[in-house]
Amino acid sequence: MRLSEQLRKASLVGAFFVSAFFAAAASAACSPPGPLQVQKVAQVIDGDTLRLVDGRSVRLIGLNTPELGRKGRRAEPFAERAKRRLQALVEANGGQVGLHSGEQARDNYGRWLAHAFDSAGSNLEASLLAEGLGYFVVVRPNAALAACHLLAERGAREAGLGLWRQSPVQSARNVRQGGFALLEGRVQRVERNRGGIWLELEGGVAVQVPVAALDAFRQGHLDELRGRSVEVRGWVIDRARRQGSTPRSRWLVQVSHPAMLAETRN
Repeated sequence: MRLSEQLRKASLVGAFFVSAFFAAAASAACSPPGPLQVQKVAQVIDGDTLRLVDGRSVRLIGLNTPELGRKGRRAEPFAERAKRRLQALVEANGGQVGLHSGEQARDNYGRWLAHAFDSAGSNLEASLLAEGLGYFVVVRPNAALAACHLLAERGAREAGLGLWRQSPVQSARNVRQGGFALLEGRVQRVERNRGGIWLELEGGVAVQVPVAALDAFRQGHLDELRGRSVEVRGWVIDRARRQGSTPRSRWLVQVSHPAMLAETRN
């Protein structure tokens, strides 16, 4: 049976069983894209980061979990729960995980970018997404499991699990700070330059699709979004702070994969 059919049927049962069903079905559907390296975990840092016994840090590909409280800041909703859930998944697998490196194997912080699996081949990122404990993200070229990760999140979203109990999507008009966000707004203009294609949303938010990512988008699709409402997800950058002046669109979100930018039906 296809995963989409399983998720649809799961919505007919109680919330507890829905959550368990989503997690099991989604994690099993995201098959390892290649050979796995079995590694021992020393510590679960948060819902999307592990530290191995050899000292390496691993950033899980495909999801972004809420931030824990640091430097006097409160933890974001579900941050502690996401961390505990990842701990439980690792402990249930004897403290080990099977890791498959992304095509881009390191991030800007030197962390190993990888997918994590248990001994049965179930994907840990999909489990968290299916329980509503993280947001689906995809940054090329690490897109091997993007389709099943998106489907896992969709199940949690439709069932109102975890982070989706109340919609986390905010209007582009209401952006006041940087950091990860899901934004919704109308595309006021579409422009092209040597930096790629830029969609300017109401509220001073610019969405950039870099030149190197344009081949992932259907030709002409971005131009067709002019005047339409879209949902974009990613890390919001304050361009005024970066440039020392206020540009026409103060806030910037860079997108490298179509799954991070979707037209909404309003």
